[in-house]
Amino acid sequence: MYLAPLQRSVYWRLALLFLLNPLIFFLDIFTDAIFATSCRHSNLTVTNGSLLPGADSDQSWPAEACGWVDWLSCSQTLFMVGMLLGSLFGGAISDRYGKRPLMLVCLCADSICVLLPAMLPQPLLYLGLRCVTGVCFCCLSTSSFSLAVEWAHPEARLWPSAFLPCCFSIGTMATALLAWLSPTLTKLHLSMSLPQLACLPLFFSIPESPRWLLLKKRMDILERYRNNSPEDKHFLDLVLDSARSSLQKASEVQEKRLPGDLASCDYFHFKHPTVLLRLLIMSYLSAATALTYYGICMNIGSFSVDVFVAQFFSGLSEIPCLLLPLIRMGRRPLTMLTLFLSGAACFLTLLLSRYNTEPKLVLSVALLGKLCILGASFITVLYSIELFPTVIRQRCVSLVNLSFRSGCLANSLLFTHPHGMISVAALVVYSSGPIIGSGLCLMLPETSGTQLPDSVEDWRKTASIQRGVRRKHPILGFYEQPSSN
Repeated sequence: MYLAPLQRSVYWRLALLFLLNPLIFFLDIFTDAIFATSCRHSNLTVTNGSLLPGADSDQSWPAEACGWVDWLSCSQTLFMVGMLLGSLFGGAISDRYGKRPLMLVCLCADSICVLLPAMLPQPLLYLGLRCVTGVCFCCLSTSSFSLAVEWAHPEARLWPSAFLPCCFSIGTMATALLAWLSPTLTKLHLSMSLPQLACLPLFFSIPESPRWLLLKKRMDILERYRNNSPEDKHFLDLVLDSARSSLQKASEVQEKRLPGDLASCDYFHFKHPTVLLRLLIMSYLSAATALTYYGICMNIGSFSVDVFVAQFFSGLSEIPCLLLPLIRMGRRPLTMLTLFLSGAACFLTLLLSRYNTEPKLVLSVALLGKLCILGASFITVLYSIELFPTVIRQRCVSLVNLSFRSGCLANSLLFTHPHGMISVAALVVYSSGPIIGSGLCLMLPETSGTQLPDSVEDWRKTASIQRGVRRKHPILGFYEQPSSN
């Protein structure tokens, strides 16, 4: 697929950003591993845990910090709390001030928050900074992903949702290698923060979203982008025409609304049974995918396999999601398939772990479930956008995203596993949630290839047209007669 020069400028920088994001995201896992190993060595305690290369007590952290091991296990929870807070206002800030400024501010803040514990090694400071880092990480992910989608061709917007997480997976493998080479907490924080600080100047020249510039009437910047090259001019014309078309539709719907008419009020649409049903189902799917994905991701060291090796293969297992846009299936069947396979893999992991099977086999099956649930999360993001009408789409998608962040927080609060294997209750939740969600998808319509609805009335028109059009039988090949209803 051909990319215009400005597109390439955006995507190679965003690819670098997603390569660096795991340095922030997985810091808690390696901090816990190194902290526990350092304290065990300082106390001369013999355990069955895997030892780090050249592990030794970290003299830069105070000796009494070993009494904070239980408190440091809360850092993951604080990080998720920060992500939940960031999801509440990150989108509004990016809509008001732009994706690029928010991304740059969060990048600087993240780098500083990861670097400070190396210079000021205090457990309480580390816990507070992890909450701030969670806020910045969520805002950074929201703004960068939106920037990638809005710089994509209107017909190729599924590719950023697969390409950028693939870069995140490669960064996960690199993070495991860097952590393995950092035997102390000070070296770990330096190795996680310095690459981000070194790459920070590269992001100051990233272009702003053309859609946001059009909304804010920043035509001077858009004209400068268009004059960059003939390819950029052609590409931006396509993107801006698509943006103008969608904005015009939204404006027409807005003009049809009467100020005192409850039937045209946005909040009135939320009382519609179809809206409520779809909102509840998509919120459940988001919470279930968050529980399963982050449950496996954040407890990857609980499968009796070295945490660094497990984290490396955890990133490797996600790379096949890059092929997701090539699968020619509708939204509903693909969502159902990935959810069911993920739940089945987690249930098989539960059975294998109970019968003391080889840990490497248990980990492999768990990573298969992680791959499937990651694919399901990609599709549900697009599914959520296509299911709701324009007048309330942004609010509905925001509520679905809030359910996702709530699932992340619930996982860190309810299913923490500081010792040994993942509990049976956690694996039951990880396996049953996606399977139930797969069944709930039967109550949702297929949206692939259909026009986005502008109002609830458009649903009724579309449904009546679909009932009156002959449909081809999926197996036998003949055309069914229209329903008499």
